[in-house]
Amino acid sequence: MTEQALKHTTQDDLKLYIGGAFVDATEGKTFDNYNPFTNEKINAVAEGTAKDIDRAVEAARYAFDQGPWGRMKVKERMTYIYKIADLIDEEVERIAYLESLDTGLPISQTRNMVARASENFRFYARMVESRLVGEAYQVDDEFINYTVQKPVGVAGLITPWNAPFMLETWKAAPALATGNTVVLKPAELSPLSANLFAEVVDRAGLPEGVFNIVHGFGETAGARLVEHPDVELISFTGETTTGVEIIKNSASTLKTVSMELGGKSPFIVFEDADFDRALDACIWGIFSFNGERCTANSRLFLHESIKDRFIEALKERVLNIRLGNPLDPNTQLGPLIHKEHWDKVTGYIELAKEEGCDVFTSEITGENKRGNFVAPTLLLNATNDMRIAQEEIFGPVMAVMTFTDEEEVVRLANDVEYGLAGYVWTNDAKRGHRVAHAVEAGMLWVNSQNVRDLRTPFGGMKNSGIGREGGHYGFDFYTEQKIIHVAIGEHRIPQFGK
Repeated sequence: MTEQALKHTTQDDLKLYIGGAFVDATEGKTFDNYNPFTNEKINAVAEGTAKDIDRAVEAARYAFDQGPWGRMKVKERMTYIYKIADLIDEEVERIAYLESLDTGLPISQTRNMVARASENFRFYARMVESRLVGEAYQVDDEFINYTVQKPVGVAGLITPWNAPFMLETWKAAPALATGNTVVLKPAELSPLSANLFAEVVDRAGLPEGVFNIVHGFGETAGARLVEHPDVELISFTGETTTGVEIIKNSASTLKTVSMELGGKSPFIVFEDADFDRALDACIWGIFSFNGERCTANSRLFLHESIKDRFIEALKERVLNIRLGNPLDPNTQLGPLIHKEHWDKVTGYIELAKEEGCDVFTSEITGENKRGNFVAPTLLLNATNDMRIAQEEIFGPVMAVMTFTDEEEVVRLANDVEYGLAGYVWTNDAKRGHRVAHAVEAGMLWVNSQNVRDLRTPFGGMKNSGIGREGGHYGFDFYTEQKIIHVAIGEHRIPQFGK
């Protein structure tokens, strides 16, 4: 598809998708969506409010209670799930274009994420077919007790702006495959690909009300979704402060929640590490996806014996990273999502100077000056007690620190409120295992960058979240487990009042 043809994939207005139809917001409001590369308006988006969430939940509730979805035979339901995956594959270029246009992520990276998105659906179709099974417990010749896993009901999904399409499918795939109905509230800063997601689902022919999208703001649409009494599940990915509010507001209706929150992940390089591979992984982990990723290695810990060599290599690589138009396949780092986020990230860089860091960065030139660009930045001579080493910046900014031994670096790595991911580089296998066990994080990679295996659990500890999704672990969230006790013998029953 040519770029000219791709440009026609955006609409003047994006609508909500409720009950199998694209509809206007009840109150007729819209909000503007902006291109982070030019800061020009892309289009207008229907602004859903509490009334629209109520409409979507009502449609989802009816589809679950009265429709065929939750009671469909697994094989039949999976035909829809596989169909969605196939349709996503047909739209790779269009989705990647919209994602880059909307978020500022380089198109070379959004193409890979779209491929992951279709695999989310195929993976969960296979998982439901092979792993959504119960267990049986025989008690002599008296009982057979067995478990079954049933869909819970209406799942409320709240997704972030940093990798919208991939994360929307990451949540929707297991929710739908296990028989739940869905109300998705995408991030208001990146609505384009969500609308295309609704088009894909619509073309797949899902029963009306099974999948719904309400654009809008967290304070209105998101808050209502969280508190709605007919929503049983809330899966949220985003900032820790927002996650805390969601947990508070969902408590009155005893919702099950899954929270994938912020991170301040350590990247530890010991003196015996494979230098070149560690350097590649470090650069990729913080500067890909514009640094706007929860698992980014925003704290680098270098053994003091290699710090000078490693820092010099970092500086050279930072100066060579290609900034530019996210739609250019040669671009490696694009603009941040929004001017307000740019203000936040650049504010932390100024704070780093005040805290005593030496700031090393490249220059923003030419047409890039009109966009929300933050050049890749190293905060040198940082210490772990600085705010820039403790708080999530969520941009292409890395605090660089040193350590002398294993005990010290484990203590420093754990001295933070977050615990999402961690990276350990060493050629000492025993030390690699020891440190990975000792670092307080939900996910650790040893001698590797962030490579996801969909079969494994995803989630963090401490202020980085609650619960695990991914693989069969997601079944614990998206299904309700029941135990059924069947008496097959003449066991003794107490004789009360006889």
